[in-house]
Amino acid sequence: MCGRYVSTRSPQELAPLFGVTDWRADETLAPNWNVAPTDDVWAVLERTPRDTDGTAAAERELRPLRWGLVPSWAKDVKIGARLINARMETVHEKPAFRRAFARRRCLLPADGFYEWEQAEDPRTGRPRKQPYFIHPEDGQVMALAGLYEYWRDPAVGHDDDSAAWLMTCTIITTEATDEAGRVHPRMPLALTPGHYEAWLDPAHQDPDELRALLDRPAGGHLNARPVSTAVNNVHNNGPHLLDELAA
Repeated sequence: MCGRYVSTRSPQELAPLFGVTDWRADETLAPNWNVAPTDDVWAVLERTPRDTDGTAAAERELRPLRWGLVPSWAKDVKIGARLINARMETVHEKPAFRRAFARRRCLLPADGFYEWEQAEDPRTGRPRKQPYFIHPEDGQVMALAGLYEYWRDPAVGHDDDSAAWLMTCTIITTEATDEAGRVHPRMPLALTPGHYEAWLDPAHQDPDELRALLDRPAGGHLNARPVSTAVNNVHNNGPHLLDELAA
């Protein structure tokens, strides 16, 4: 799975990297070195502008979404905490994800992600989980493959009220390889810039073609380094979380 990641780039940095044509200056997120489920995260997506006759071209947007997908049919938002990941092997057929996979795909920019390896504490001899920060060797931003969905809050009376709609997202995962596979059996999937357009296009709906676009982050050229267990606490944040743990 992918349960924590790092996202520190600003909208000014992300917009040109992803060809974004629409982002709102009033929507801001602080750099986050310990992104956790239910946090707001940056997402790149394409939508047709509202209040048009449907003939307008989709615009590429940068928006903050809540991490943890809430299906449109969910009774409340609590289910989102359990739907932070969608398995690539079944994403096109699972009820929680199949509609979003067909029409509402996104990219989630990340500097890297955390995974935990079962290890023995050298001081006590007891088992513990050792966190690793896994990131591209060249330091470039990753475009994690994601889905997004709309959820209508029944407690809000009017559709036009911005509070009536919650936008959430999930990260698609697969079997881990290379450095990530040494640490954990699952890892997030990503896309290369040449595949952004096809992935984001809501008119592109062939499941097999869409799954063929997905790839390992950084083409598998990843570095994994052990970091402090401070990252285990979602309340801890800051660049120090990425410091390599002394041997």
